[in-house]
Amino acid sequence: MQAGEAEGRRVFGATVDGSGRIVLPAEVRAAFGLKKGSEVSVVQDETGVHLQTPQQALRAIQAYFQNLVPPEVSLADEVIQEHRDEAARERE
Repeated sequence: MQAGEAEGRRVFGATVDGSGRIVLPAEVRAAFGLKKGSEVSVVQDETGVHLQTPQQALRAIQAYFQNLVPPEVSLADEVIQEHRDEAARERE
């Protein structure tokens, strides 16, 4: 398996065996701390098939939600205020 560079990314070749398995190059496994039994997600999108570690998936989800909320807004503060407002209404 030879590695190459493309668009700032490392590109490795791999072959699918008769059981549908692909062996990840040792360099890739080492870079992401993947060992026997490590879990990865297989993501299919319009650009191809990608593997993600659980940590990468979490970071992607966090980035998605961070883009939905302006930086000056604290969702925690909003939830606390909603609870206070609800408690005040219940006391009335």
